[in-house]
This record gives sequence, C-alpha cells and structure tokens, in this order.
Amino acid sequence: MAYPKSDLRRLAERVELYAQLMHEYGAKGVERIVKGAEKALAASAAKLTKLPVDKKLAAKEPSDYAGILRLRPAGPRRLWQRFDRELYRDRLEGAMLARFAGCTLGAPVEGWSIDGMERLARENGEPFPPTDYWSRVPDPDALRYDVSPRRAYTREHMDGVPVDDDIAYTLLGLLIMEDYGPDFTVDDVGKAWLKYLPCACTAEEVALRNLKAGARARKAAEKDNPFCEWIGADIRSDPWGYLAPGLPERAAGFAWRDAYLSHRRNGIFGEMFFSAAISAAFAVKHPLEAVEIALTEIPSDCSTAQAVRWALSEASKIRNYREARKAVDERFPGMHGVHTINNACLTIFGLAIGGTDVTRVIGETVAMGLDNDCTAATAGSIVGAVVGKGGVPARWYARFNGRVVSYLIGHKEFSIPDLVERFARGAERVFSTK
Repeated sequence: MAYPKSDLRRLAERVELYAQLMHEYGAKGVERIVKGAEKALAASAAKLTKLPVDKKLAAKEPSDYAGILRLRPAGPRRLWQRFDRELYRDRLEGAMLARFAGCTLGAPVEGWSIDGMERLARENGEPFPPTDYWSRVPDPDALRYDVSPRRAYTREHMDGVPVDDDIAYTLLGLLIMEDYGPDFTVDDVGKAWLKYLPCACTAEEVALRNLKAGARARKAAEKDNPFCEWIGADIRSDPWGYLAPGLPERAAGFAWRDAYLSHRRNGIFGEMFFSAAISAAFAVKHPLEAVEIALTEIPSDCSTAQAVRWALSEASKIRNYREARKAVDERFPGMHGVHTINNACLTIFGLAIGGTDVTRVIGETVAMGLDNDCTAATAGSIVGAVVGKGGVPARWYARFNGRVVSYLIGHKEFSIPDLVERFARGAERVFSTK
C-alpha cells in the first residue's frame, strides 16, 4: 500500500523560514499569515481524523482482546509444561544480555542512514556491520534522557548498561508484575506509568499526557494519537516474554494489556507478536521457530501478520543488511521509519541472517537502520533466549559490570543479578497461576 505523496513537511518549513525572514525585514502581517496557516493545518488534521475507515480491513484488525482471540490461527499456546528454574535462568540471562547489547550498540546511531553508519565505522577503523561496541561516537558529552552521556555507549567509557527507553520499559514491565501480579489490568498499567514513568515519546507521550489530564487508562490512546501503530508498544514486548517463558499465549495476553494503554490495531499486534516470540524462544532451537509460533497469537489476516509472512518467505534470499533494508523500503514505500511493521520485518531479517550467532544478529540488525536500537534489542532478546548466556560473547556484557542505569522514578539503577532473580520469581508466579 503506497502512502499519499505529500510536500507538507517542506511547505511548513518554508512558511516558518519566510515568517522569520520577513519578521527580520520588518514586514507587517507576518503573524496573521502564520496563524492562518496553523488554522488551515489544524482543520485538515481534524478532517483526517473524521474520515471513515475501511470496515473490511478494520474487521480483520480488532483492538479488543476477545476479537483478537477469535481471529488467531491454531497454535501451540503452551510449550513448557513445567517451570525449569535452572534452564530458565540461563536463557533469561542470554535474552537480557543480548537485548541490552543490541540496544546499546544501536542507541548512538538510532535512525541513522546506512551510509552514515558506514562512514562512522570507517572513521573509527572498525568493521561494519559492527562486531563490538563503537569506539567513538559523535557528541560524546550529549546526554541521552538527561542521564547517560553518549560516550557511555562506547567500549572505553561504558560502565553499566546506559539508559534507554527500550530498556526502561523492560524494567517497568517487571515492576508492573511485582506491584499488581499476573492478573494486572490496563488500569494497573496506567497507574504504574504515573508512578514510575517521568517522560515518554510519541504514543507513550500521548498516553501519559492523557492519563495526567484524567483520562481513563482504556481511553488514554484515543485522543490526539497519530502514533498508535508505531513501534512504541513493540519495544515493550520483552518483560512479558521473560515472565511467561514457553507460554506464548500468556505472554501475548500480558502484552495486550500493556499495549492497549497507548496503541491500537497493528501497534498492539506488534507487542503481542514479539512477546510471544520471546516467550517461544525459551523453548526452541532457532529464532525463526519462535517467530513462526508467534504468528499464531495475532489475527491471521492483519497487516502485521501479512508482513511477517512476507519477511519469512523472503528471508532465504536476504544475505546482508543492505539487501534487507532495500527489500523493506521497496515493500513499504513511504512508511514512517519508526512504524511497527517495517521494523518488525528488519528484526526478522536480522534473525534470519544471523541465526544463533548473537554478534551477527545484532550487528546486521543495527546496520539495517530505521529504528535500529529497538530492532537490535528485540532481535537480541529472541536469539539470546535461544542460545542462553553461554551463547552471548563476553565482550557484549563484560562492561555492563552487573548494573543497569535507569530513568524510572525511584529506580535509578538496577543490579543485573537481582533482575535475573526477580524475573525468575515473577515467572514462577505466572506458572503457578492460570
């Protein structure tokens, strides 16, 4: 589906720039024209939100949980019949460490072009796709989330897992489970966000703002939210897979409650899909097995499922990051760079290229670009859960020094060994309940 072609961004910039120039020249009437342009754009946005949607497509993509369950294909639902704590801890450590590594590798080049990343690798004298953390990044003193300087994401200066929203939501999911238990609700997720989340982006920012303004949790995604199919829910997948290992249906159910706070339709399906994939990864021998299983937890004919099936069918032809990105750009021309669907396909291509080689999976996935700290983190979780801690090369986690930096309110740092223990307790609790 080709998106409508538009010159709006360039035109808006020209209006703003000419307004500044004519103000400098002392022209009269600048403010009136700018206000008129703003009013016209606001009216267009309002008209767009009121357009009737395609009812047949909407019927294939329900956001309510019961509707989603009705449209799932047959699936295994449960892969582990009992909780094996020793096996779980090994696979959990693999998943968490590879997730942290993929995110930390991608964070300094988040959203960069392939050419830009290749130039940085050449300037640093490093291989590309990367096989270790960057030795140097631009703007080393700039703070990410007002906490970690960009140099903290490099080999020499890393001391702990530096801060990132992808990682913050993994930690937040654990806190939700600890505070409210396996029967937590969408309302409970909203309470946790108000308690722990100081800031957010795109759909999450909208939901958080609406919650603070008094919106009910189940309605927080429905006001002023053009981001409801973007990747924000997808990046919150991991804790639900960790807390329901080998239970893809349970993981997807947890993910729905989390995603519904901020997303709709394919935004929700993205989180459910990857939560189920991460859950399944604890019980399979290859990452793509987990991906296949995860398809059974979302509506069979939704856009996300169609895209995933396409990616799986193309995977054997994709040899490297450039071919992966080219295929996705051609398949989804005009799709925003932080949409759920195009990034999900890149994640799958990264897993297909790398297989059970953690370094190749996260390196190739970062090299593909788009929202590459998110995609590499998710791919890391899946491959890490398959291979366990022993399959994650030590260079990816040695500089973590057992600690994770956070911006969550009241939780500025977490211990990795403590996280393993707390997730294990949570998973045992999930296995003990229906």
